Amino acid sequence: MAALADAGGWLPFDRFMALALYSPGWGYYASASPKFGAMPASGSDFVTAPELCPAFGRTLARQVAQALAASGTQEVWEFGGGSGALAQQVLQQLQADGVALARYTLVELSAELRWRQQQRLADFAPRVVWAEALPPQMQGVILGNEVLDAMPVQLLLRCGGVWYERGVALAGVAAEADAGAGAPESARLRPVQGAEAAPLADAAPAFAWADRATDLRPPLAIAGTHDYLCEIHPQAEAFIATLAERWQRGVAFFIDYGFPEAEYYHPQRSSGTLMCHRAHRADADPLVDVGRKDITAHVNFTGIAVAAQQAGLQVLGYNSQGRFLLNAGLLDGADGWPLAERAAAARLVNEHEMGELFKVLALAPATLPADWLPTGLLTGDRTHRL
Repeated sequence: MAALADAGGWLPFDRFMALALYSPGWGYYASASPKFGAMPASGSDFVTAPELCPAFGRTLARQVAQALAASGTQEVWEFGGGSGALAQQVLQQLQADGVALARYTLVELSAELRWRQQQRLADFAPRVVWAEALPPQMQGVILGNEVLDAMPVQLLLRCGGVWYERGVALAGVAAEADAGAGAPESARLRPVQGAEAAPLADAAPAFAWADRATDLRPPLAIAGTHDYLCEIHPQAEAFIATLAERWQRGVAFFIDYGFPEAEYYHPQRSSGTLMCHRAHRADADPLVDVGRKDITAHVNFTGIAVAAQQAGLQVLGYNSQGRFLLNAGLLDGADGWPLAERAAAARLVNEHEMGELFKVLALAPATLPADWLPTGLLTGDRTHRL
């Protein structure tokens, strides 16, 4: 509420999303509730690949080992480490394979998640450390599993041929602000009729959508004249640019759900990709149960790749998660696994599960040998579709 008041009664959605997820005290990732788990009975809200199947982390660890050797580094940086499951699996496999590792750093903004990660990874101290920000210079292999989708996005709406930036106001305030005589059109709020809103608690005011005319546009022209809602990703792209300024040697693997730009901004995708998760159920209303559920948007991988290239990084490749993991040997030895683990591994690669929706984008500084590729990218590369 204070942020809304300080901003004059209207917050752009990226600011609202950042507060809803990361605000100390009541943001979703600041709370003590469990978030990651395979089933709702655990009290969790969603499952990620490392919680689903330990073979995910084991397979990725072998790609990490290849990348450490190719780049001549001995460090791993993981962004958004979640429950610590991926770090645990990677560290265990690197140790089992005798891979020398000087340090594993988790960059984690949430104090609650840092505490959970520290409990889970205690056996690997003191090689495992935590950071809340990037150092001036860094090197090593970078892992980001479902981190780009959690970065705040801006919402753009084309309505009646006019483009608006969608933001959040207190219910009832948008209509009052819009009625103010003398305000320039670009500063007026367009209240969204019939927009659902709900309070954080019973006594708290409700939030409502409110739109403001804008010069912002999606990166592609959207064919047609129909109403169209979409996201743009300046924060994720700025993160990549900042990384490029400080990262000297290594390889990065970003794994997330998303599309290349032509699919992301397809005229038929007229409601955007914004999604919330709670108790393993998805909904599209981030104004309800604020601070009690996750908010994400699919990744525009073309935008991330272009931001990387503009900042001087190489795009090593872009592949579906399914193809990447199969190339990298996910199913090696699977005949001896328990049935439950084989079934979970299938979910990682099947096209109707996580195998097609999730993608892997690999990046590197220019210092990496130009002809090197991890085995996960040797076949099926889709860089030409970005």
